Amino acid sequence: MKILVAIKRVVDANVKVRVKSDGTGVDLSNAKMAINPFCEIAVEEAIRMKEAGSAEEVIAVSIGPQASQEQLRTALALGADRGILVTAETQVEPLAVAKLLKAIVEKEQIDLVILGKQSIDTDNNQVGQMLAALCNFPQGTFACKAQLQDGKIEVTREIDGGEQTVLLSLPAVVTTDLRLNEPRYASLPNIMKAKKKPIDTLTPADLGVDIGSRLTTLKVVPPAERSAGIIVETVEELVQKLKSEAKVI
Repeated sequence: MKILVAIKRVVDANVKVRVKSDGTGVDLSNAKMAINPFCEIAVEEAIRMKEAGSAEEVIAVSIGPQASQEQLRTALALGADRGILVTAETQVEPLAVAKLLKAIVEKEQIDLVILGKQSIDTDNNQVGQMLAALCNFPQGTFACKAQLQDGKIEVTREIDGGEQTVLLSLPAVVTTDLRLNEPRYASLPNIMKAKKKPIDTLTPADLGVDIGSRLTTLKVVPPAERSAGIIVETVEELVQKLKSEAKVI
């Protein structure tokens, strides 16, 4: 069985992002970049399946600038067998990402696609669902547990009312939630080995996909700053301020 894991290059989750002065986007100059946290969980799950003997090969794919090779090498150091980079110097919208992944799924004859439920930059939560629809694959989104069994995968999903368990026939698409696993750290020997693992470079044109933008960003602004809080001496004073100033009661 072959597993495809999609990973995205994003600003490190621990970095405070800054908006450009002209409001055209986020300032990425000198920002530390990393694998999207949900994608890390996807990589970990795929590697665990291979270690359990359920998969023969794990392929990591990233769509983005040449610098995305850094994140692909990290995935290879964690245990992926090879990487595919689809070069795109501009931001690729979710539908175009799904079409590119579909082309790779067909080219590589993938049995299972695992990807993060969303990225922490655009926060769209769309690619997994779009990919499943385009490929006509069953989907298990927001997975907090996944187990392969007899050519199928049992996925426990996080839903508003608690959890839902679905049994999917392969090939399938699974998107990962936070409780699925705890990603490992890459060891130094594996980081060195990853340098020798192959990364194939493709373009959207090679895959027959148009990644032209269909959306226009009008403006990007930081969230409004919160005003400073105050300390009250008594419950009565708190209630009075909630009534007269906050007007919430």
